[in-house]
Amino acid sequence: MGFKTGIIGLPNVGKSTLFNALTKSKGAQAANFPFCTIDPNIGEVMVPDKRLLALSKISASKETIPTKMTFIDIAGLVKGASKGEGLGNKFLANIRECDALAHVTRCFEDENVTHVNNKIDPEADIDIINTELLLADLESVTRRIENFKKRSGKKNDEILSLTFLEKVLELLESGIPIRQGTFFEEELNMLNSSQFLTSKPILFICNVDENSIKGGNVYSEKVEALAKTLEAPTLNISISIEQELSEISDEKELKEFLFEMGMNSTGLEKLIQTGYGLLGLCTFFTSGPKETRAWTIPDSIFAPDAAAKIHTDFKKGFIRAETVSYTDFLLAGGWLKAKELGKVRSEGKDYSVKDGDIMNFLFSS
Repeated sequence: MGFKTGIIGLPNVGKSTLFNALTKSKGAQAANFPFCTIDPNIGEVMVPDKRLLALSKISASKETIPTKMTFIDIAGLVKGASKGEGLGNKFLANIRECDALAHVTRCFEDENVTHVNNKIDPEADIDIINTELLLADLESVTRRIENFKKRSGKKNDEILSLTFLEKVLELLESGIPIRQGTFFEEELNMLNSSQFLTSKPILFICNVDENSIKGGNVYSEKVEALAKTLEAPTLNISISIEQELSEISDEKELKEFLFEMGMNSTGLEKLIQTGYGLLGLCTFFTSGPKETRAWTIPDSIFAPDAAAKIHTDFKKGFIRAETVSYTDFLLAGGWLKAKELGKVRSEGKDYSVKDGDIMNFLFSS
């Protein structure tokens, strides 16, 4: 299980080019005119994790299976999308399917690349999309409240739902995205099933020129300042550079290129790392002679729920989990020596899985 990230933004900001670079494909049409993307492009990428290869080598595994991340390149949105302008209705429907949003903003000047509003102003671009998402949610929650109020003899859970929706309405009418609201546990359960657009975790990608990757520029600084008010992280990525990186298959050549550009990692690695933090995800591993595999899970979930990611029967018949940290496994050189050194723990149903845990689940069939 990975996670599904929707790449959003105005037309012509580099969404499709970024999608092609991240997925190492040419599946998304990238052209110098609005709405060259109509139907969403979907691509899966392997999540790079150096720990996986190290574990596989120690266990002499026949197969090495990374976890995956899904990217969705969504059609460019314009002002009025919440009322169906441009490809608005399709855009909004595609967003509902995503776990998180990567909002690409144009933070470079190039007279050869047109801007849909004929002006480089990332703050205004962000405001357009934020407003349209707010308006779409406002319409949705207003409709739901009206439907609730038409019913007579409401049950307790319906009264609770109505109270929750009115709380959401108050946020939206104040121009506040739902993700910035404060909710009780029962309300969070309702929120997770409501698929509101502004409840999706979001990060901002500043599409900068290659000289601004490390230090940013005047445009990316404005995005960072705005993102802070929205409690969202930002990344500086040169999409043109990512396109070049995606065409390099040799690991040594890739490292040399990154060094020359003054970069420590690719945009994909930065995006995945930020995305994991945004969604509260972590990775545990299973490792043996047959295979070494990475599994993405919500941070600190209990051992039986982690076991269910492998197979639902593992959770139903869960007995215990043999667990060792990545560092201890590495230093010991495998399961056998780790057990001899007393580094393998026996954990029960109430154990919260940690990032980097190597686990072996014992269950009854």
